[in-house]
Amino acid sequence: MGSLKNRDPQLEDPEGVVVKGIIYGGRDSDTWPPVFESFDWVHGVITIASCLESETTATTLGKGGVRKFNLMANLDFLSLPIGKYIQNHLDFVKDLEKPPLIFGVNYFLKGQNSNYLTGMQYKRVWLKWMELRVHNDIEAIKTPIGFLPRYQDLKKLFQEVLNKDYPEEDYRKQFTLRIPENIAKIERIVEIYKTKVTDSPDIFFKLLQEQKQWLEKIKVQYGDYVAPTLF
Repeated sequence: MGSLKNRDPQLEDPEGVVVKGIIYGGRDSDTWPPVFESFDWVHGVITIASCLESETTATTLGKGGVRKFNLMANLDFLSLPIGKYIQNHLDFVKDLEKPPLIFGVNYFLKGQNSNYLTGMQYKRVWLKWMELRVHNDIEAIKTPIGFLPRYQDLKKLFQEVLNKDYPEEDYRKQFTLRIPENIAKIERIVEIYKTKVTDSPDIFFKLLQEQKQWLEKIKVQYGDYVAPTLF
């Protein structure tokens, strides 16, 4: 870690460091946007961290492009039941005045032509957006899956961070809410927890059901694919 020039000088402080944001992400070609923020700690633990999936690649054994459930990107290392693990996360912040924000990221979103919609360097912009959100420096768009970036904020960051123009059409493609895919994801995850997890917290199914209902309502109002500017 010593080779990282932008590391926090207190990184190795034995008293610990303040954690203001936690990021979860997987390889996802068609559902999650490049970056978004949960409404609060519980919402993030349930609808982002506990719903994490990642698609297999050519470097893995078996068929590529297959979604694999991977709770908090940590499923292979759990030493206790999944439900208990989730509950521990929910309980962890009960005495914290200001829990860390939880973000979801997806660097592998594709368009209709199967091309990736974001470049390798774009994650630098997404990280700067998260930093601004952590410090409450900018507002965001509230949607059924969480808070999305506003176009004007990303346009400014692309210029500042990458010295690059950011067309509104790119923003629309990257952050349009893909309702059928999000609903299908909820249904997949609920099935996993109902059939393979015996001790899921009650709040788990409640929040996912609420999110699904909100998505279905938006679908009736606007259609299958909804630009963030409509919220």
